[in-house]
Amino acid sequence: MTHCRAISGTIFSQHDLETHDESSCRLRDALQGVPPDVPVYEPDTASYEDLLRVHTPSHIRMIRELCSHGGQHFIDHNTYITARSFDVASHAAGAAIGAVHSALDGEHCFAIVRPPGHHAEPDRAMGFCLFNNAAIAASVALDRVKRVAIVDWDLHHGNGTQKIFYTSDCVLFCSIHQGNTFPRTGWVDEIGAGSGRGCTINAPIRANSTIADYRYVFEQVFLPSLEQFKPELIIVSAGQDPLADDPRSGMRLVPSDFGVLTSLLKTVSDTPLALILEGGYGPSHGDAIRQIFYALKENVDISETGEMSPRESTRQIVSVLRKLVI
Repeated sequence: MTHCRAISGTIFSQHDLETHDESSCRLRDALQGVPPDVPVYEPDTASYEDLLRVHTPSHIRMIRELCSHGGQHFIDHNTYITARSFDVASHAAGAAIGAVHSALDGEHCFAIVRPPGHHAEPDRAMGFCLFNNAAIAASVALDRVKRVAIVDWDLHHGNGTQKIFYTSDCVLFCSIHQGNTFPRTGWVDEIGAGSGRGCTINAPIRANSTIADYRYVFEQVFLPSLEQFKPELIIVSAGQDPLADDPRSGMRLVPSDFGVLTSLLKTVSDTPLALILEGGYGPSHGDAIRQIFYALKENVDISETGEMSPRESTRQIVSVLRKLVI
């Protein structure tokens, strides 16, 4: 059995809008999936200098000043802030940093935080996200190692993470997501630029995809790319909104499928994984979290794929990606 831990805290309930999908109750549901033998540590806050690693001073100042006005405000049609949001989002980034340090020190760690982060761009909050937790954590990790991979299995494309590292050859960004939905980015021809060309890999698969499609992308594209890149750390932007019962989902995954994805990533890395919560809003979210922890702790037999096969559209995307980036 492998040791693992979680990082979370009551502070994450203080950024809250009860009628919003991204409310504090979803974190409560997620935490129900943490096994009783997994210790949960309190988060530290990210420093201003840590936020500056990936965000502009004007963006950080804007979030802080809007929060100082008190009350609840919408930055765009689906991204809100409250008086406590700057502090809460800073702790979410800090928890992500803590997860990275835990992984580099030899222990799997899942930062179960909110608000999520992968849509946040250097100078823009969007898609429920204020600061880009995974990108900040990856930047901190690069103080200790030379190569970091970020695998994003959230329902939506991590546009912010991609934009931050698009020209970097130190970060491999792999995203599998539902194509042609919010935020309308993450197409197969977005593969990075400059020295980062080939270090961005996007698999925009169709709605109603199953674990057969996800596994085919992982095994045919992501895992070979990871083995070639040889990251010293893998960060997972872990959004469980592809679950079939998620109100935002167009996918057909079930909780055990996230254990399969976790196990697949474990096969290519000697370093423990650092996972950071992104989306996930449905009733089986806690069960998916439980399956992730089970896969982190145990060596799970994933040899059986069941009777399902990947769709022809997924095979076509994989064929294109293999020509572009492998």
